[in-house]
Formats: sequence, structure tokens, C-alpha cells
Amino acid sequence: MRKKLIAGNWKMNNTPSQGAALIADIKETADKASCDVVVCTPYICLPAAVKAAEGSKIAVSAENMHFEDKGAFTGEISAEMLKEVGVTYTVIGHSERRQYFAETDETVNLKTVKALANDIIPIVCVGESLSQRENGVTFDFIAMQVKLALKNISAQDAEKVVIAYEPIWAIGTGKTATDEQANEVCAFIRKTVKELYGENTANTMRILYGGSMNAKNAAGLLAQSDIDGGLIGGASLKAPDFCTIINAATNA
Repeated sequence: MRKKLIAGNWKMNNTPSQGAALIADIKETADKASCDVVVCTPYICLPAAVKAAEGSKIAVSAENMHFEDKGAFTGEISAEMLKEVGVTYTVIGHSERRQYFAETDETVNLKTVKALANDIIPIVCVGESLSQRENGVTFDFIAMQVKLALKNISAQDAEKVVIAYEPIWAIGTGKTATDEQANEVCAFIRKTVKELYGENTANTMRILYGGSMNAKNAAGLLAQSDIDGGLIGGASLKAPDFCTIINAATNA
């Protein structure tokens, strides 16, 4: 059985002190949970988040990472910098990074390779737009994103990768894929990984749903066969809602 993973993606929200307070509010629930719990914070919040999570089961993730070790990349952060702070995960290729900051399939792959080389677990995001879904190319598009993201990555390393399926049309819109729609694509991602690496890697890799999962719909989504957790946006900023989702993963 794959261990469920609930990751809260704060995006550009919370100061360091606000983030530390939020972690304090979810710590008890996270420590009792049978799932893994991760908070993905803005760079400036990372040291405070690591300190606040100390001694708990909560892991801390960056929301992005550069693929070079160092250099003239103003405003960027390297894997080595993240490791020294105590970060163990990083989000890669979120749809907002792709849409607003020119993230490409190539840079997603480079970042994934670099994260793995530094023992940082990448949460790699894939997902289709509304027009792609309406035009029937969802599966072709998702397969391409998955294959390009995992280029030059061994089966052993691929097992460490977490893939988050986040339909772009369901992020921040209030729209959510039905439980069955979400599971169908997550199962397809697993099938794609199986074609690349074989059954063992496909059955080991954790695949999350990241399209507006919240306290009300989490239980249904997390009960699906191929949804191994959630990448949570807005609901992760409210301790009661995030704790409800953590508990839903524990009970799934």
C-alpha cells in the first residue's frame, strides 16, 4: 500500500510568523496521522517553517528550485541552499509557474533531475487546460508531460518522484473534477509510468490530485484507487480545513 501524502501549497501567502503559527495549529493532527504531511512555503518562510515543524512529522517543501548549482541567476534558489535550511521536498512545474513564469517541460525535467541528485523529493505537477480537455487531448497531453518530466531518470529514482495531477481548469476556479474524472487521469499517469519503467515503479510512485481539493470533497477523492493524496492550495491556509483533509487521508 502506498502511504498517502497531503501537501499544502501556500503559494504567495503567509509571512514567516504567520506560517509558523499555522504549522503550530496543524502539528497535533499531523503527528497523529498515518499519512505524510508536507507544507510548501515561500522561500522567505522556509527557515521559520523548518523551525516550527521541528520534532513533528511535518516535512517542509519549497515551491520551486533552480536547476543549476550556483551562478548569475538573480532571485533563484539552489538545491544546496534548500538542503542547508532543512527542506526535503520541492514543488516543480506548478501550472502557475508554467503559465506566468515561462516554466517549460525541459526546465521541469532539469529541476527534477537536480532535486533527486540532492535527495530532495520532487512534487512534479502536470495537468491540462479546459480547452485541451474539451478537445479530447487530455491523455495525450498528460502522457507527454509525464514522459518529458521523467527523461533521463532511472526507475529507482522515479519511484521517489511524486506526481501531482492538477487540471488547470480546476485550480482556484472552484471547479473540481469529479472523483471518477480525477481518478481516471491519475490511473492513466500510473499506466504511463508502467510503460516507462514497469509495474513495480508504477505501483510505488505516489500520484496526488491537485485541483481544488478541500475539506468537503477530500474524503471522496482520497478514497479513489489511484489518488495517493493531495496538493492542496487555498484549503491549506486554514488550519481546520487542512486538518480535515489530513484526517480524510488517514481514514481513506
